[in-house]
Amino acid sequence: MANLVEHPPFQSSGELPVISPERANDIDLKHERVAQFLKENRLAALLLQRPANLAWFTSGADFTRHGSSETTASLFLLPEARVVLTSNVESAQLFESALAGHGFQLKERPWHEPHSVLVNDVCRGRQVGSDTGVGRTTDVSAKLLDLRLPLNSLECERLRELGLHVAHAVEATARHFEHGITEAEIAAQLAHRLLKHKVFPERIQVCADGISNRFRHWIPSSEPVERFCSLTAVGRRDGLCVGVTRTVCFGEVPDELRASFLIALVTQATGMYFSQANWTIRETWKRVARIYEKFGHAEEWEFADQAEVIGYQPSEVCVTPNSDFVLRAGMAMFWHPSVGPANIGDTMLIGPNGLEVLTPTEQWPMSKVDVKGAPILRPDILQRTV
Repeated sequence: MANLVEHPPFQSSGELPVISPERANDIDLKHERVAQFLKENRLAALLLQRPANLAWFTSGADFTRHGSSETTASLFLLPEARVVLTSNVESAQLFESALAGHGFQLKERPWHEPHSVLVNDVCRGRQVGSDTGVGRTTDVSAKLLDLRLPLNSLECERLRELGLHVAHAVEATARHFEHGITEAEIAAQLAHRLLKHKVFPERIQVCADGISNRFRHWIPSSEPVERFCSLTAVGRRDGLCVGVTRTVCFGEVPDELRASFLIALVTQATGMYFSQANWTIRETWKRVARIYEKFGHAEEWEFADQAEVIGYQPSEVCVTPNSDFVLRAGMAMFWHPSVGPANIGDTMLIGPNGLEVLTPTEQWPMSKVDVKGAPILRPDILQRTV
């Protein structure tokens, strides 16, 4: 039988990690919300196993093996306790790097015993909700979205810092990659710029010379960039995600790209402007659809997703025409409309009085789009010489 113990003592004589009061308070508040959730749903405990929910509850801890979606532990939450379920291989690193001093207890088994045995052991005889529906637990994953959203002030501040890093990585890569190298090489440069700031690339897309006319979601290939390309990155840090897209062209911008980019630009600005607190996605969508109709591309949105509410998952809520999901202040949205060969993308935060762009530009050309008389500056196409 596994024993319930306090977190393992530090074996190193090195300096102990500094405990962030803001993070400690965040975890305590989330535990209070979980306790209320258990009461409202008549549950004894909540089992969390998905990376997004683990990161949310622990205020940013990473329970995955780097570069993989595989988790190394589960959380078993009772009204009065927060317990980490893991193996003897993972426990020390989890506590020393992320959980020490935050009130977590440990229940572990040897690495050669299945994790499911430990999970079944703690769940036995209890009414347990979970985010996976594993075993005899009740799947409450859909209800957990209301716990993750909207984001609190600490999470919004983390998004602001993350947005700066992701935008910088994309733009710096676009400004400096050599003409004629491959999409895959550009993707590698972009990944390097993200990882050195401890930003994990959830998604990297490099679309060269109009390939997105055919494939809106494209895997970087060994084809060289000749005329132009768009670079997209969705980066994750502290469990939170931010997305950004920029387009670069060598020499004069082709007419088709310029015309398509203008439509995408106006569409994005419209979507961002009308992503307003207490609006349904359906209401916002109507304004976006009118832009496509105005430019004679009424069916363009059918070729690819346009936006999503982004947070602890790259897509917390997908933006679709008939969605009655209500947007609220403290929710972030990644607007990335695409038209033919043109792609544009930025993450914004919905505030009580308007939008805040989380992925601002640095050394980048800008265009002004007027939406209902409000000027919105949007990133244009960067032109480089060969």
